[in-house]
Amino acid sequence: MADGPVMKLFGFELRRANREVKDKIPSIVPPSDEDGAGYVTASGSHWGQYIDFDGDNTKDAVELIQRYRAVSMHPEVDMAIDEIVNESITTSELEAPVKLNLDEVDDLSESLKKQFQEEFDNILDMLSFTDNGSDMFKRWYIDGRIVHHLLINESNPKAGIQEIRPIDALKIRKVKEIKKKKDPKTGASIVDTVSEFYIFQDKINGSNNYSNSHNAVRISPDAVSYVTSGLLDEQRRKVVSYLHKALKPINQLRMMEDSLVIYRLARAPERRIFYVDVGNLPRGKAEEYMKNIMTRYKNKIVYDAATGEIKDDRKHMSMLEDFWLPRREGGKGTEITTLPGGENLGQIDDIIYFQKKLYRALNVPVNRLEQESQFSLGRSSEISRDELKFQKFIDRLRRRFSNLFLNILKKQLILKNIITEEDWESWKSNIIVDFVRDNHFTELKDAEIFQSRLNVLSQAQNYVGEYFSKEWIMRKVLYLDDDEIEKMKEEMEAEKVEAQPPETEQPEQDQEEDQESGNTHTINLKVAK
Repeated sequence: MADGPVMKLFGFELRRANREVKDKIPSIVPPSDEDGAGYVTASGSHWGQYIDFDGDNTKDAVELIQRYRAVSMHPEVDMAIDEIVNESITTSELEAPVKLNLDEVDDLSESLKKQFQEEFDNILDMLSFTDNGSDMFKRWYIDGRIVHHLLINESNPKAGIQEIRPIDALKIRKVKEIKKKKDPKTGASIVDTVSEFYIFQDKINGSNNYSNSHNAVRISPDAVSYVTSGLLDEQRRKVVSYLHKALKPINQLRMMEDSLVIYRLARAPERRIFYVDVGNLPRGKAEEYMKNIMTRYKNKIVYDAATGEIKDDRKHMSMLEDFWLPRREGGKGTEITTLPGGENLGQIDDIIYFQKKLYRALNVPVNRLEQESQFSLGRSSEISRDELKFQKFIDRLRRRFSNLFLNILKKQLILKNIITEEDWESWKSNIIVDFVRDNHFTELKDAEIFQSRLNVLSQAQNYVGEYFSKEWIMRKVLYLDDDEIEKMKEEMEAEKVEAQPPETEQPEQDQEEDQESGNTHTINLKVAK
């Protein structure tokens, strides 16, 4: 590690309040999170720009990403990934794939909500998420991380983020630098400060390592958007992809497929066995005699698909052709028998086993990936438990991937002085990114549940007012919360007012005519009497 002055990190840094935490609790371990950052211990007050990750095993992290990308090209894996991406990111011509939901944020004014929404839409435009959202989600799912470089105008940082550029996950690495000090009472090494930064290397050297390279650049963490899968290896040091647990099943499936092809090529043809009588010839003479007979009776005719011609090809694969065996004097004479081909070539149960094992490792229902299965709109009883588990898995993926928009939105709002970092910390748990849903199985399940509630409601209707109250029915049968019950009451009252017929007043002229007609009838009655 080279000594030298502290160098300024590339990129921008957010202005934070310069305050000291007086009640800082000492600890011997650094704070942990799920970003898989490598820890580097700084000794002294000076450290170099190019850091050697001693024991961090960064080479394995780079090789893992390359393995993930290679595995994703396998047909079964690619089909499963497409199923997950199509279910997670739904494109529509009428609306954006994602929306910002601020309904749960209570102390947020309407003007701030409008600014939040405008900046969120601006981020979607810079990411071109409407057009490239599926590709971005697929890249994040395969690599286990997605990285973007946030560009601003340093002369005018209040203008906010001007451009968002993607960074290859192979070329960047997050690092946490730890400074420790000794506790005067116990002598233990206590964590004093933890600084974070990213190391970007445009060209990986032959060892696929970031260390000892002269083209590495340290980037400020505020200038980078770094979203991981949230999964770590067994040592909790490296970020892994959702494809990590599928590495072993895919290798097993490949070996089984290759062995099946080799076995079929070797056992499919029927081969002849020539037992040639060589008499008492010496070994060398017997071999020469065998070769002459093989050349005399062997004439392999093949069809050339490129030229359409038939030619004689004597260079054949011995394992696919006939067998020639010498027979000494005293046994039988020359004999020709037939070796039958394999009889169990159609059995692929072992291939199907590893294929289903691969599907389970990818968390995709097996029925979705089988060619024989067809999508049918049926009752919820026909929906398998795997479909419900798959939908919950999609929801977890969406929740994790939404950090891409929230992290960038936070930096954009702070740069433009719309909010402070303390405001964001108090609101971030209630800010939700909604994804457009297109899961027919979930809709069928909700419709079936609602129908069963209505059936129970119709049976309990006769007991309302005697054993149950309307309030209890709304809570225990329809499962409505307080806000929904209050909203329902207001809407029902409004509908009653609208349903009442308007009171019509009789015109004065008609009343006068009625009175006159009444008087006339009275007079006529008197005259008749």
